[in-house]
Amino acid sequence: MSTNRLLVKEEIATYAGMLLDAAFSEGGQERVLDVRDQLETVLSLYRGNTDLREALTDPAYSPEQRGRLAANVFEGIDPLVNSVITVMAERNNLGELLQVVSAFYETSEEKLGVCVVDVTTVVALDDELRSVITEKLSKDLGKKVVLREHIDTSILGGIIMSTHGKRIDASIASQLEHTRNVLTESNDGGEC
Repeated sequence: MSTNRLLVKEEIATYAGMLLDAAFSEGGQERVLDVRDQLETVLSLYRGNTDLREALTDPAYSPEQRGRLAANVFEGIDPLVNSVITVMAERNNLGELLQVVSAFYETSEEKLGVCVVDVTTVVALDDELRSVITEKLSKDLGKKVVLREHIDTSILGGIIMSTHGKRIDASIASQLEHTRNVLTESNDGGEC
């Protein structure tokens, strides 16, 4: 591995570690999970807006200008996350944001001894169902599970669970889509 890639890897680990240590010392697991959510928001905004990406990485701006721009754009974001994003913008390191977020996810789960699982349903989970899902996932994954619950009425019913790039989609919407695809693709010579 070249020296440059080693330096980038160290920068990524430093940003993620700095965020994790500060968040954990401020409020333990809850604070770390809150910072995780905030990072997801920042990443989504950054990746979803080409003009923003270009402005925050424009070499025509001074480091101070890029830092002020980032601080202003992400003003409503958690101050801890905002400060790290500002430093990354000043140092022209925002191209590494995805890797920093990924490293934060990985190291935070390792430090907390948990696995964060996103769960999407049509209605909020009740305590009993939340407990059943948590226990089953903990047993299957061999770790304590923290659920991040999302509500999405477009799935019509069922559940979607995802963690670490793996996804289980048992939603009614996906089952209907699969059925529609099977019906439109299969042609066995019979009438439909």
